[in-house]
Amino acid sequence: MSATNTEESGGVFLYTPEERARRDSSVWTLIQGILAPLQFIAFIISLVLVLRYLAWDVGYQAATVSILIKTAFLYIIMITGAIWEKVVFGQYLFAPAFFWEDVFSFVVIALHTAYIWALWTQALTPTELMWLALAAYAAYVINAGQFLLKLRAARLQQEAMA
Repeated sequence: MSATNTEESGGVFLYTPEERARRDSSVWTLIQGILAPLQFIAFIISLVLVLRYLAWDVGYQAATVSILIKTAFLYIIMITGAIWEKVVFGQYLFAPAFFWEDVFSFVVIALHTAYIWALWTQALTPTELMWLALAAYAAYVINAGQFLLKLRAARLQQEAMA
């Protein structure tokens, strides 16, 4: 039974009982639960620094370092998230329950990676780099929203099963 199978009651469930058990017993669930809020904190700090640079043309170095830290968190959470999906769903990415979240995660990663490439090659001006970072951050917010909706769906599923 896949995570998107319809139960007799007509409801669609995010996790099968076996997947839920694997999720709940995996150390990768805890790791994701720690990394996600840390990445969000890095995002908020970086967003403030990027906006400060764009508004007042000060703090370019601090904004740049903050973007690199946020991007490092993104890469780490993507790798550990792929491992989590393998443990829970049996495949590294694009498990049916998280297919669209994974697809959009690649958009987020592409934008963050484009920032690093542009910084490294000096292909963009500092102001253009900050706008690219903001585009990456907008995509990140959408993607984080997708995952928060899935967390809510999982909680509702668990309450329905209780």
